[in-house]
Amino acid sequence: MTDDPSRRKVLKNSGVLAGAALLTGVTTEGAAQASPRTGASSPVVELPAGRLRGSTEAGLAVFKGVPYAAPPVGALRWRPAQPHPGWQGTREATAFGPSAPQPYREGGDQVLGTHGSPPFDEDCLTLNVWTPGADDAKRPVMVWIHGGGFISGSGSMPQYSGETFARDGDLVAVTINYRLGPLGYLYFGEDGAGGNFWLTDQLAALQWVRANIAAFGGDPDNITVAGQSGGALSVAALAGARPKGRPLFRRAILQSPPLGLTIPTRAESLQRTATFLEIVGAKNVAELRAVPWQRLIAATFEMFGRTGRWGYWSTPFLPVLDEVTLDRDPAELLLSGAGADIDVLIGWTREEANFAFALSEPYVAATKDQVLARARDTFGNRAAQAYTAYEEARPGARPVDVLMDLIGDDLFRMPAVDLAERRAARGRPVWAYQFDLPTPAHSGRLAAAHCLELPFVFDNFDKWSQAPFLAGLDPRVRDGLAATMHASWISFIRTGNPNHDPMPRWDRYDRDSRTTMSLDSVTTAVGDLAGYWRRLHQPTAP
Repeated sequence: MTDDPSRRKVLKNSGVLAGAALLTGVTTEGAAQASPRTGASSPVVELPAGRLRGSTEAGLAVFKGVPYAAPPVGALRWRPAQPHPGWQGTREATAFGPSAPQPYREGGDQVLGTHGSPPFDEDCLTLNVWTPGADDAKRPVMVWIHGGGFISGSGSMPQYSGETFARDGDLVAVTINYRLGPLGYLYFGEDGAGGNFWLTDQLAALQWVRANIAAFGGDPDNITVAGQSGGALSVAALAGARPKGRPLFRRAILQSPPLGLTIPTRAESLQRTATFLEIVGAKNVAELRAVPWQRLIAATFEMFGRTGRWGYWSTPFLPVLDEVTLDRDPAELLLSGAGADIDVLIGWTREEANFAFALSEPYVAATKDQVLARARDTFGNRAAQAYTAYEEARPGARPVDVLMDLIGDDLFRMPAVDLAERRAARGRPVWAYQFDLPTPAHSGRLAAAHCLELPFVFDNFDKWSQAPFLAGLDPRVRDGLAATMHASWISFIRTGNPNHDPMPRWDRYDRDSRTTMSLDSVTTAVGDLAGYWRRLHQPTAP
């Protein structure tokens, strides 16, 4: 791998032993030309839509709250994202735009803390850019898509700041806001129209990046789209977009994608929409367009109760196979067509489902019979055999431990392994990892839970001080693993290969070795790490 001086800062701190050292009229034509006039405190760029003035933060040029599509308000509520009309004069881009409307509780929860804070507003289709310079350097670009169960999150959160990637990797980092919850995921099937308004937002943002990122020192032909959880599912969904027959981006990073979700059909989605209409007391979408967004978000809480099932991760709003914006399961879009040519880095955390279930008193009290009944959904008449296998793999396991491992495998790990298997069988590049470092928070009950890898990837623990699930981590182990992971992500974004010295060699996942990188206090490349469970779930698997 070529030695890149711009990356030496982060690479030199990367120890092997951690602690030892989600379709629019937006066009992709007419890309903006860089017109940098970067002063000490007010970088300015010229775009087709108008002039932007940003700010200088920690030596980076930063542009916040940049509109990439028209506000989806009024008649544009529940319509595909539309081009932004532009502006006259110089637009200040020094403050984040509002986050998408979403449920909010002061202080957050006992796992992640807050995940999206006020102000909220429907006029939320903005993005943020961090760059070492608004020049003609043609740096690699990372576009980050936040997760949040399709109902929460924001590209404006300090935890997702692009600062560390731009600074440590000499990259241009972009974060986006997009419609969430009922405003982004309800489906109405109006006159054959599509749904997935969240996806039209993300496509508009990505097309904006391709058309304009050169003005910020980025290379529109070297874009990596990265996301976690629902954001990772978005990355897969975006892989199917191919204007002029080529992919919109070059590389994809999928962190804990919930590829095990069953994406509902149009008819199934309409049933869910009918439930929402009943809760709100509206007869149709026309009436719903007159309802204040605050009332729509409040209805989300009852949707949890109406749509939830015992033993499943609750998702009151889901994408839809509308045959217009999405015609296949998102994982399939990374196996054929334009998505097959995208480099993929994919992984999961070892105890994904502990995030949602480990601290839930009703689930902690689950019985073996309840868990066996849930296991039958996955294993049919092999449920008892599967239960025993999960129980024996975790000495002293309670029924809830078996349940959490089963849910994590169903929703995250096994579908991700399957995607790696199928890409490898087609000779398509894919690297796999498992995040194994447990957190001591909450007496260790969370283990290596969903979302735990995020601060390690961004290497910005100072921005996560309010997150309860990080309490008690040994700073030396924490910082060492973060340096290693952060450098691997940067290397993949820059070169399509996550390897860097001095971490162990990380080979592509193939059908012979099935190499998976175990990211733990000691980082180790493991052959067929999930092999036993892969064969348990698919008895005919090799």
